[in-house]
Amino acid sequence: MLQSKNSMDTVEVSVASERAEAIGGVLIAFFAALMAISQMVNGELEEEMMIAHNRVVNYSSWYQSKSIKESLKESELDYLSTLVTSGIIPEEKIASVNTKIQSVENQIIKYGKEKNEILIGSSNTPKENWVQDLDGELGAIIGVKEWEQLAEQYDDATKKFDLGMLFFQICIVLGAVCIIIYDNPKLQKGFIVLMIVCGIIGIIMSVYGYSSAP
Repeated sequence: MLQSKNSMDTVEVSVASERAEAIGGVLIAFFAALMAISQMVNGELEEEMMIAHNRVVNYSSWYQSKSIKESLKESELDYLSTLVTSGIIPEEKIASVNTKIQSVENQIIKYGKEKNEILIGSSNTPKENWVQDLDGELGAIIGVKEWEQLAEQYDDATKKFDLGMLFFQICIVLGAVCIIIYDNPKLQKGFIVLMIVCGIIGIIMSVYGYSSAP
């Protein structure tokens, strides 16, 4: 009688263990698939982040070139104004010099508007102040600050995806351990619960990362 009871217990343990192994295997496959999807999406976001960082560098250089041109024109304006006020310029030439001064002042104003548009973007600039074109089109400038913000958003999103993938990796490890300890169904159930909890956290972080991406 005792031997029969022991045999039944052994059979029950074996069945429970096989069930836990099957569940663990299915969960491993499920979370591995989610991790693969997360890696693919994260790769695209990292690529967009690198593009945004490159745009920040390029547009910052563009902004600096406008600043240099503006400074040169300001120096030219100071020089011309000094010539006029010093009385060196003959009276018959003063009119043409004043015309040149007015032209330089207009260029300085234009450079200032171009710098502002490159810095904050066309969308944040009044339409009447659109002066900087991009491939011949006005109002198409994405400013340095906008690119910086996009880069930060992509960076934040990729960090959340990295954290989500970490939890998916933990799930896979827990699943492997669950399969290995086939002779302890209770412990297997504990690992399965941990897998599910870590998997849920991984899913939440991945969804959060995707939703926070621009």
